Amino acid sequence: MSTMAEAGPDLDGAVTPRASEPNAIPLLNRAAAELVGTAALVAIVVGSGIQATELSHDVGVQLLANSLATVFGLGVLILLLGPVSGAHFNPVVTLAQWWTGRKDPAGLGAREVAAYLPAQIAGAIGGAVLADAMFGQALVKWSTHDRSAGHLLLGEVVATAGLVLLIFGLARTDQLRLAPAAVASYIGAAYWFTSSTSFANPAVTIGRAFTDTFAGIAPGSLAGFIGMQLLGGALGLALVALIFDGRRRAVAK
Repeated sequence: MSTMAEAGPDLDGAVTPRASEPNAIPLLNRAAAELVGTAALVAIVVGSGIQATELSHDVGVQLLANSLATVFGLGVLILLLGPVSGAHFNPVVTLAQWWTGRKDPAGLGAREVAAYLPAQIAGAIGGAVLADAMFGQALVKWSTHDRSAGHLLLGEVVATAGLVLLIFGLARTDQLRLAPAAVASYIGAAYWFTSSTSFANPAVTIGRAFTDTFAGIAPGSLAGFIGMQLLGGALGLALVALIFDGRRRAVAK
């Protein structure tokens, strides 16, 4: 779950500062936006999961409540913080934007990556602890929800590849104004069409290991999920090149 920065789309969909103004907003402000945004995102995911399990014993209703809260919350966060940091909230998106813009002096640099990634991970952990605190749960209790099955790992590849394809596809077609609604809608759909319920985000995955609630993931499942998310990100970029590079060359001519 997330968007992009500087010259690209935001992982969850906001329009970012233009490539011609890479330093328009101080890095400290951008890193703070990533920390707060990722914390809020995880608090929404974990908190709505706890609330859902307290209100209903029907797993389908629980997942519906959890996914709806995530869709609305994610869209709001992208609108609010996208203009500051790009609203990545996701290491895969940050790394993908760094990779695609690595030859562009105005692109996302190693300095930004080094600030964004720790902020996202710290924010995710903080968001999980906050959600547990709001519902009277143990502040830190490792999840026992095993998610190591092969079909779940495949679901993470699909979910993350689709997310990256969407974000960078919107950027290539000059439709970033639609990103908040488009990215939030995709995540909501992916909750239901992927077997893993679409974590699609290494930082969020780490944060969710700190809560033994509906949205949790056992620490032993982290390596598999994160590895598949990174693979999905690379696959998503390959699909972007396959589908949109011809259009970019045509426009350049």
